[in-house]
Amino acid sequence: MTPVVFRCGEVPLPLTLTPETTLSAPALPEKGDFEDVLAQVDSVENPRLIVVGDDAAFAATLTRLMRLDRLDIELAYVPESRTPATEAYGLRSGSKAATVALQSEATPIPLIRDDSGIALVGRALVCGDESDLVGEAYVDDTRLFSGTVPGIRIEPTPAMPGLRAAIDRPRWFGGYKWLEGRAMQLGSPAATVTRDGVANPRALKHSTFYRHDRKWLLVR
Repeated sequence: MTPVVFRCGEVPLPLTLTPETTLSAPALPEKGDFEDVLAQVDSVENPRLIVVGDDAAFAATLTRLMRLDRLDIELAYVPESRTPATEAYGLRSGSKAATVALQSEATPIPLIRDDSGIALVGRALVCGDESDLVGEAYVDDTRLFSGTVPGIRIEPTPAMPGLRAAIDRPRWFGGYKWLEGRAMQLGSPAATVTRDGVANPRALKHSTFYRHDRKWLLVR
């Protein structure tokens, strides 16, 4: 296994990773920012791409690999602190995550994406354009809600069927009542979608998150 470190933004680089080949990019890398790192990945044997950054950077990396049909590349994640993605997949953070990235094995897990071709690694939040969320949503064939709710949240899971969704009520209201499935579909007059901390630039009338037809390789 040959590590290639992809440092996104001005995040600290754990000492364990300093001897490894490191390429840098903005905190939220875009299409052109992956050219050098993928060229480096293709130049070594048994590459493992280690993303140092936040959930948005990790999601952008997975999205790029998915769109290029390069899901055979092992991915490891080293965030500075705990994030929705570390909670979803049971990952570590900081120096412990760096050790895992170098020493643990990669396992195939479901890949969750939306209908715009963006991968989800931690959490998506959906709310109304100006107030409560109005509409109807289903997880597979089970209705999540119909009418008006504060919002909904969608998270990937490391095991099949691949995602879970719940109405985004305050925890003191009784916690989240999750529905698990392959897909979540929403119809609304206007919904604001935030994926891994990145807000969609415009309100949507329809939004779908679903399991991709291929798995990805996560080191954990």
